[in-house]
Amino acid sequence: MMGGRSLVRIVVAVAMASAMALACGDAFAASASLSSRPVALDPTDRTVRQVGRLHFLGGLDLRWNKPGFGGLSGLSVSVDGQLTAVTDRGQWFSAHIVRDDAGRLVGLADAAMGPLLDAEGRPLQGQWRDAEALERLPGGDRLVSFEQRHRVWRYPLETGGLKGRPVPYPAPKGIAAAPDNGGLEALTPLADGRILMLAESLKRTGGARAGWLVGDGKVDTFGYRTARDFKPTDAATLPNGDVLVLSRYFKLLGGFKARLERIPAGAIEGGTVLKGELLARFTPPLTVDNFEGLAVTHDTDGGTLVYILSDDNFHFLQRTLLLLFRLDE
Repeated sequence: MMGGRSLVRIVVAVAMASAMALACGDAFAASASLSSRPVALDPTDRTVRQVGRLHFLGGLDLRWNKPGFGGLSGLSVSVDGQLTAVTDRGQWFSAHIVRDDAGRLVGLADAAMGPLLDAEGRPLQGQWRDAEALERLPGGDRLVSFEQRHRVWRYPLETGGLKGRPVPYPAPKGIAAAPDNGGLEALTPLADGRILMLAESLKRTGGARAGWLVGDGKVDTFGYRTARDFKPTDAATLPNGDVLVLSRYFKLLGGFKARLERIPAGAIEGGTVLKGELLARFTPPLTVDNFEGLAVTHDTDGGTLVYILSDDNFHFLQRTLLLLFRLDE
């Protein structure tokens, strides 16, 4: 989620982009169900199918007139195509991904949403509800990180997963120093069982973003350095143990930009400053918005699929976008 002042700036920065997007596509039909409209990787040239090392397999602009829909941040996608996300207003969202015979993303089916609960079984309220990152642990439990009231909760599969009551999960004490809207934006389980956590705005000495490796009763610190003015918003672990990090940029005159970087598994250790290899950079005229969700899974032939999701901040000039790519190895 972005701060209030940033939301005001968005009005000017994305008005032209939104007008172009509406002009290039069909209008949404009024419906009580989730609606989706295809989006191109480049609205000015629909033949563009590649950005960096990502091959575009389709995108959707999602809308639902159901109260509370929007603000999607953390993202998880299973091998069988079940998508799950959490929102800035304390909701979970789920749907099944629909792809055509060519593997292109064409829609979402069976959409549902509901409130995230606290340990007493009550829907989250106020500053407690700002969910930002979501990950599925190997046994099926879900981890969710929250901003404003910085913390990580585990939602056990055996008690209902995201529909059930959570239990606290160890979170680094240093996250308490993060700005309200600059906390744990990225979580991902590593191959060795530790959880990699990245803060959006909190910095180490020297300017790198604050990161932690949590597991086995220990918390190791590290730094993550990306391009200037970019902030990490999500992370996902590849089958070989490498980690993808999604970072977002926003400026009044520059609008939104995004980067996807890859950190080698062997470089991930405490006490270091990590810097990833650039895989893709999203800048206009490419389709780009407030990208805050990242998920990785594998295709039927073993290829790596990368999903990117945007958070519309419940703002009428932003969009909820879901983009699908195949990573060129």
